[in-house]
Amino acid sequence: MAQPQRVYEAWKGNNRFFFGGRLIFGPDAKSLLLSVSLIVVPVLVFCVFVARHLLHRFPDYNAGYAIPVVAVVFMIYVLVLLLITSAQDPGIIPRAAHPPEEEFAYGNPLSGGTPGRLQFPRVKEVMVNGMLVKVKYCDTCMIYRPPRCSHCSICNNCVERFDHHCPWVGQCIGQRNYRFFFMFVSSSTLLCIYVFAMSALYVKFLMDNGYPTVWKALKHSPASLALMLYCFIALWFVGGLTGFHLYLISTNQTTYENFRYRSDSRPNVYDQGCLNNFVEVFCTKAKPSKHKFRAYVQEEVQPPIVNFGREAEDQPVGGPRSKVEDDLEIGSDLLKISQRRNYEDVDVEMGGRHSNEMEGDAKLVMSSESRIPEAGTDVRVRHSSWDRRSGNWDISSDVLTRSASDVIGRSV
Repeated sequence: MAQPQRVYEAWKGNNRFFFGGRLIFGPDAKSLLLSVSLIVVPVLVFCVFVARHLLHRFPDYNAGYAIPVVAVVFMIYVLVLLLITSAQDPGIIPRAAHPPEEEFAYGNPLSGGTPGRLQFPRVKEVMVNGMLVKVKYCDTCMIYRPPRCSHCSICNNCVERFDHHCPWVGQCIGQRNYRFFFMFVSSSTLLCIYVFAMSALYVKFLMDNGYPTVWKALKHSPASLALMLYCFIALWFVGGLTGFHLYLISTNQTTYENFRYRSDSRPNVYDQGCLNNFVEVFCTKAKPSKHKFRAYVQEEVQPPIVNFGREAEDQPVGGPRSKVEDDLEIGSDLLKISQRRNYEDVDVEMGGRHSNEMEGDAKLVMSSESRIPEAGTDVRVRHSSWDRRSGNWDISSDVLTRSASDVIGRSV
């Protein structure tokens, strides 16, 4: 017997799981190695080539020893924020096993729909803060996306309060990890400023001690020059990203909403004021994940098969229930006929009391072989009453003719 699968083992998205489903990453989790190296390598270079020369520059309370310590602690803090951002559920909405059946409706000719065709609306309107907001149906997840939810094409999941998919983090940024993402970006900005400032301070000390010009001081310490250039360039990215997300938080927008609805003049229904917007992001309790990745997969009851194509067009406008009931009655009659003929065949083989009658019937069938084929397994298979391609349970005319011939033959 096959062992039941856990949720992360049967996951339909593109995520990657580690440590038995305890950590969830995006499909581009390898980019984390680059992000980590861009943080760790500059800090190590700073500690080895710059900070160690500043240890004795502040003799009071040996304050110079705090310079490399602060850099290392700051680096560890940034790496922890990076891991928390990329290794947790960003707010993935659970998928549905089938489309929402309560939304199905047969097409109404009066409203321009196709009679008998199953339809359901692709867009719905919900009320948010007293205003109507449109929500769309997701064909992949088979759900109506909640407000501010969007489907990430990279992770192949619908994410609640979707902001963007960050390749540097290797994960979607959504409802549950946005605050950690902002803290990671802003902390990286502060780390760049700190390394840049300490490197510039060391260059200043060199200019005061035998290297009167900036060029001579930088030539004596090329590591300081490299670190200052690196931090200056990095500040344009992480610093600009920090400022941009401060603006988004103050107006209660996401990156996706800002880029998509920038040209629209629609009011922002989620804006609660600058202070309340910051409180919502940083001071509210994080929502629990809607998935238990280590739980075992529960077997779901298969819903009735719904046909949307040609089969649905053949359905009556009043609904398929009456046709299904008739088909079930015909199916039960066919089963009874098949069982009765099987019992008669067994009786002939066992030499029952009706064997003489059956032999006479067999002779009659053999004599009329040119007109009526022998009733056997081949006939039932080739002339099955189940039209599998069309889905109809109608009895073919050949079967009715052959059944009638058999009955006449037995009555003679």
